[in-house]
Amino acid sequence: MNQSTATSGTLKRDVGLFGATLLGLGSILGTGIFVALAFASQIAGVYVLPAIGVAALVAFCNGMSSAQLAARHPVSGGTYEYGYRWLSPTLGFAAGWMFLAAKSASAATAALGAAGYLLQWTPYSDSRLSVVVAIVLTLLLTLLVLSGLRRSNRVNTAIVSATVLSLVIFSVALLGVSPDNADALSRTAVDPLEWRSFLEACALMFVAYTGYGRVATLGEELHNPERNIPKAIFITLLVSMLLYLLTGWAITAHLPSLANSGSPAFAAPLEELARSAGLPGIAGLVSLGAITAMLGVLLNLILGLSRVWLAMGRRGDMPAALANIDRAGQSPYAAVIVTGCVIVGLCSLGDVKTTWSFSAFTVLVYYAITNLSALQLTPEERLYPRALSVLGLCSCLGLAFWVEPTAWLAGLTVLAAGLIWRFGFRLLSRK
Repeated sequence: MNQSTATSGTLKRDVGLFGATLLGLGSILGTGIFVALAFASQIAGVYVLPAIGVAALVAFCNGMSSAQLAARHPVSGGTYEYGYRWLSPTLGFAAGWMFLAAKSASAATAALGAAGYLLQWTPYSDSRLSVVVAIVLTLLLTLLVLSGLRRSNRVNTAIVSATVLSLVIFSVALLGVSPDNADALSRTAVDPLEWRSFLEACALMFVAYTGYGRVATLGEELHNPERNIPKAIFITLLVSMLLYLLTGWAITAHLPSLANSGSPAFAAPLEELARSAGLPGIAGLVSLGAITAMLGVLLNLILGLSRVWLAMGRRGDMPAALANIDRAGQSPYAAVIVTGCVIVGLCSLGDVKTTWSFSAFTVLVYYAITNLSALQLTPEERLYPRALSVLGLCSCLGLAFWVEPTAWLAGLTVLAAGLIWRFGFRLLSRK
């Protein structure tokens, strides 16, 4: 697209409460429930349900901090913009950079997960082929986002509907054929609790809730953002938590089957659970739901990531070309293209557990800065009790370093590289 068809301006406000809620659900109900829930169950065992609850509490605190910040400063960019306004340019950049790292890794996980479930419908299951399929899916959805947000919203509505339906049917059916699910839940009273495993499961499950941040990055495109952002975040968290608990309850009744299903990396753990329970029809349905869910996550993450690239281009932390928007005011096309390229690069790693754990650390750092920003609000600006932001900040910092050491070491390296980039880029820009 040439300069005659582009401008550096503002995005149109064409998203309402329902659309914003669906975008949040589309970002949450996907990789988290079809990948992270399997990881958390294998790590924490029967304690996966309390891990879901702890992660939901942390997400709620962070969500309320995000909601009041977005209501007071409704522009694209999320905590990147909040950090700039309420903290410092360095912390603002750190938030934006960690968001890009976290959500790019989550998007790659979604693409690889969708590819893995798709290949279950074929005779092929080679990991290298999964990488190729993931890259193709990323490129196709990048083109969809380039075509405009309105069309993406319609596709997202269909994806969320199919995902919720498949999860409810899967969970109810699995509970119906399990005579021992009550015993599975009661084992939390006798099974030893390993705190390290439990806290790692909490960290991994927290990432599965962070789609509500997608709503905050849409501040510039929402009708009446001060009213709709808090409502959309609350509804998104409530619905997703209930679905996680329902699905997690069903899984706890079949932990031996899950443990024997192998790595979820390029398999379909929920599909295998259904088959092991003698429900081949449900297995096919949940596989279809998983595919649509992963695609929904990928779609929404491309949208959200491109808006942060856009904001960083406006601020001068990234090349100014990333701030260009088409004349229809619908797509920051340069930012979308860069987003797609980064995700494609991460897909080439081909390791779902690594990308998800890396995403967990970086997104926890991102939301720590979110809560720190919310603590700077004046009493007149504050919509919710200060204690929620304090709890969110402490929880994020407390959980961040319970993921695999390789993940948080990589996260710290990426953060340092980003800060070096900012210093060098701004130094060169002044010359």
